[in-house]
Amino acid sequence: MNRKPREDTEEIVEEADYVNEPVCTVEKVAAPPDYRFRFFTQSFPLIAVCWLILLVILGLHIYFTSVISENYTKLTAEIENLTTQIQQLNTSNQGLEAQNQELETQKNNLTEQIQDMETNLNELNVLQGRQCEPCQEGWEYNKPSCYAINNAASSERRTWEAAREDCKGKNADLAVIHDQKEKDLISRHSWGSSGNDGYWIGLRVEDRKWKWIDGTDLTEKSWILAPTVGHCAISFENGGWKSVSCDVRQQWLCKMNASSL
Repeated sequence: MNRKPREDTEEIVEEADYVNEPVCTVEKVAAPPDYRFRFFTQSFPLIAVCWLILLVILGLHIYFTSVISENYTKLTAEIENLTTQIQQLNTSNQGLEAQNQELETQKNNLTEQIQDMETNLNELNVLQGRQCEPCQEGWEYNKPSCYAINNAASSERRTWEAAREDCKGKNADLAVIHDQKEKDLISRHSWGSSGNDGYWIGLRVEDRKWKWIDGTDLTEKSWILAPTVGHCAISFENGGWKSVSCDVRQQWLCKMNASSL
């Protein structure tokens, strides 16, 4: 019974305290900060740096573009200059090639002239040598005449007329003999002859008479061995003369006057 009034008293007090509290208490609360200004102030350095980098890049771009353009212009000019020099060199080379060809032609002409001069000099030396000798090379000299002994092989022998033509081609004629000394010389040079094989001489029958090709008559009839079987005479080695047919192929003797020294 004694606890109950005490509990009630406590409850009243508590309620009374609640009632005594102020009806409305207004506390001062700080205003929230301006985030937009804060964001601007915080972002400004970064933007400034970006703009600065952009300006630097733009400046470098302009600078390098100018440098590259200038270098390109210089390189283009150098290339054009080199191209011009190459063209000039090509033109110069063409001119040098033309000069070389002309010089080569002149060299060839001079070489031919030198060869011609050497040939003429050799011919002159040979001619002078011949002028110093009474007879041509291969001819036998017996003053005052020169003799060519044509001891041809069987296949190259000639008729009397053909043999005479050969002598005339050498500015000579078949041998004409007018004395015993020359007859003996002709007989000695009638090499390798015997029988009916001998050397034609310039003696034949005309109007039934033995005549030399210079138009004179044979005065020594004993020089021709009998009988007469043909109209042309041949000479034997170390022997007399014999008449045979003019169409037989024989060797032959040419005669010409020796050159005066």
